[in-house]
Amino acid sequence: MNQSKREPILLPAEQAIDACQVLARAFQHDPLMAFVLPNERRRAALLPALFRVTVHYCLRYGQVYASPGLEGIACWLPPDHTTPTLGRLLSVGLRFPPLRLGPRGLWRLGLTERYAAQQHAFHTHGPHWYLWALGVDPPYQGQGIGSALLRVVCQQADAHHLPCYLETQNPRNVGFYERHGFQVVSETAIPHGQGLRLWAMLREAQPSPGSFSP
Repeated sequence: MNQSKREPILLPAEQAIDACQVLARAFQHDPLMAFVLPNERRRAALLPALFRVTVHYCLRYGQVYASPGLEGIACWLPPDHTTPTLGRLLSVGLRFPPLRLGPRGLWRLGLTERYAAQQHAFHTHGPHWYLWALGVDPPYQGQGIGSALLRVVCQQADAHHLPCYLETQNPRNVGFYERHGFQVVSETAIPHGQGLRLWAMLREAQPSPGSFSP
């Protein structure tokens, strides 16, 4: 495929619904989502609405990148705005999708979100980019789409000498992120998470090709 045709674009707002569907399919078998919604059919039905919050929040307050054919989506929050606020979450419709999870699903989501937020605060100091969600539609995985979606913001971060941070609950993702300069800064079991683990990963700013230190 021609490289220019694979370069990520900023997601147009009118494609937000499609982006939620892509993320839902990408995360259908993710350990975190399986913990929150153990029933596969119910998970498939509810994940698009759940990702609606992430996508719309990042469209308004961050950056959402997509592959040109909408095979992959990356939701980023920029420096100094990496902690979602309740007011902003409510403004993009937080009150509606989580209620559909039911009491048990809502409790599990809150449990994991609080723990992830604690890890985020502990491992980051100062301005940084936060990768809130990255997913590639299963039929298109392994084709370099996720790498391109990572690269576009990592290059911005490098240009301003800023780190990037993410969490993942999927051990299969760790090696992928490590290949792009992220390092595991902690691996912990989520309390009451029934064996669910969280990898906190940080990528320090990297020098541009050809640069050197005197």
